[in-house]
Amino acid sequence: MSNEEKERGLLSGIRVIDMADEKASFCSKLLADMGARVIKIERPGGDPSMNRGPFRKGSLKPKNSLSFFCNNTNKLGITLDLEHREGKPLFLMMVRKTDVIVETFPPGYLEQIGLGFNVLAQANPEVILVSVTGFGQNGPRRDLKLCDLVASAYGGQMYVSGSPSKPPLKVFGEQSYYTASLFAATGVLLALRKRAKTGEGEHIDISLQESMTATLEHVMIRYFSEKIIPRRQGSLHWNYAFTVLPCKDGFIHLTLFQQWETLIEWLDTEGMAEDLIDEKWRDEDYRRAHAEHVIKVLGRWTKTHTVDDLFELGQCMRFPWAPVQSPSDVLRSPQLSERDFFVEMDHPETGSVLKYPGVPCKFSTGFIHKKKPAPLPGEDNVMIYQKELGISEEELSRLSSQHII
Repeated sequence: MSNEEKERGLLSGIRVIDMADEKASFCSKLLADMGARVIKIERPGGDPSMNRGPFRKGSLKPKNSLSFFCNNTNKLGITLDLEHREGKPLFLMMVRKTDVIVETFPPGYLEQIGLGFNVLAQANPEVILVSVTGFGQNGPRRDLKLCDLVASAYGGQMYVSGSPSKPPLKVFGEQSYYTASLFAATGVLLALRKRAKTGEGEHIDISLQESMTATLEHVMIRYFSEKIIPRRQGSLHWNYAFTVLPCKDGFIHLTLFQQWETLIEWLDTEGMAEDLIDEKWRDEDYRRAHAEHVIKVLGRWTKTHTVDDLFELGQCMRFPWAPVQSPSDVLRSPQLSERDFFVEMDHPETGSVLKYPGVPCKFSTGFIHKKKPAPLPGEDNVMIYQKELGISEEELSRLSSQHII
């Protein structure tokens, strides 16, 4: 594979229209990172997602939205008012040359403005439309408003997160958005494969609620099989296999019962095994029934060590332990550095270089990650409308003055 082919990426030739807000902009970012040509369409004046923090260096300026920067790298950007009578034909001109459309409008919105999937498919029978919404395109809840908090709660994730003595806890960040985006990107790849065989497009319906429920791991399985609703256990794994304990300088994630005799011998050489050296603790069922005591003893021991000491020694003895790293620790990780995970980009709005998480997919062919910062509103209007769609400079100026683009 030539360097030019590597630069184009594995989805080279795939054209994507991105009309997604924060609920699925990560989906189109993944497609762009893999080489697809993604055109982000914003309303004239800019995407409301630019108003969402956090903002760079505490600035409240929309153009400094770090989440917008992160989720829209490697995309081109144009502006268009889809609801204007002249906006619809412009959009359909682009649809005819498009493979995939990603959108997060409320169910039924595109139909209301005359751009439903049937209309899009008439313009381009091979187009793939991905709709990411709170509850999906049908069902009794489809028209309810939904954010990440609601998705976490309604999808069942929040109920089993947090401490057993506290109310349910929201998982950090906006996990429902990123999970739904991963399902959406997977759906796109499957739809492209299907289209290659049948020549037909597809409408992919992604629900944030279902995305959360689909990733509940053991929770739903145990309920189906045993009618057990797992209780919240904080940092303790559901089957007591792992937990997080404090050290001198941080926290470590360690196993409780794996290689038990070796672990207790280690504690005993330091005089900290306490009663865990008693014969009764060799019985695994007994240990699980009294896990709280085991955790207390181990916690007193871990507090006498640094995180790195326990991690390095534990790994030498084949314990699958790991430091609980802060963002600054992750950024300094020699492993991530060796694999060139973080990507630096010059950003014209900030006048500085920003560091971004890279693509966690390494290909033996040497696929190269593109490096383009998130577009400004309408940054590529001239290239797309004038040079590619053939709209004259005068007409482009008129459309802009009337806030159609």
